[in-house]
Amino acid sequence: MAATQYFIVTSVVFILLLLISMFRILREYERGVIFLLGRFYRVKGPGLIIVIPVIQQMVRVDLRTVVMDVPTQDVISLDNVSVKVNAVIYFRVVDPERAIIRVENYLEATSQLSQTTLRSVLGQHELDDMLAERDRLNADIQQILDKQTDAWGIKVANVELKHVDLDESMIRAIARQAEEERSRRAKVIHATGELEAAGQLLQAAQTLAKQPQALQLRYLQTLTEIAGQNTHTIVFPLPVDLINRWTGSDQDGDGTPKNEV
Repeated sequence: MAATQYFIVTSVVFILLLLISMFRILREYERGVIFLLGRFYRVKGPGLIIVIPVIQQMVRVDLRTVVMDVPTQDVISLDNVSVKVNAVIYFRVVDPERAIIRVENYLEATSQLSQTTLRSVLGQHELDDMLAERDRLNADIQQILDKQTDAWGIKVANVELKHVDLDESMIRAIARQAEEERSRRAKVIHATGELEAAGQLLQAAQTLAKQPQALQLRYLQTLTEIAGQNTHTIVFPLPVDLINRWTGSDQDGDGTPKNEV
């Protein structure tokens, strides 16, 4: 009699535990992939669901966006520069069935695929592109990853390159190149200024040569400026005509004055 009661109590407890284990609660961002006797049955959730023990199994899948750091990768750029690059990837599961059935571990698979894609894409660009066109490179990597992970039921939302690190020798070489470029631009600007100034001086000289009166006015203006300065210089003004006679600029080629017929 006691053995019968013990069996009944044990059976009731077992049935209660079995019934309790049938009920599962999935949060709003979770889904349950149900397998019936080893075959895919359906996707359930969120909320309270029933999973029949022994004949049914459930795998939880998180639908929230995953932020994954891609480990630092050694990349050889198109112009043969060695750099170390790391990135961060934002992705989420959009099809729980494919994420569980098509790939063994979708997190690890996405991480490995991200590393190889990062090296492949960046290896097709020069160093200047990596430094100046990150937005375009981010978009290229995102599109490639999104296309390849679509079969796994994963949506890659965004890719961001975090750091592009160079060797110390390469940093010094880039600094020297930038300094040489700044020096070259300064020389070009200086030469352009000298050229413009020379042109203006030539134009002024031609104007003064055509108008002797303008030369005399300029001569008098210079004397006025010198006299107005606090200087001990003594200036003896000479007529411009007299200077022209001394230099011969007031005569024709045969020695006769220009003003005489």
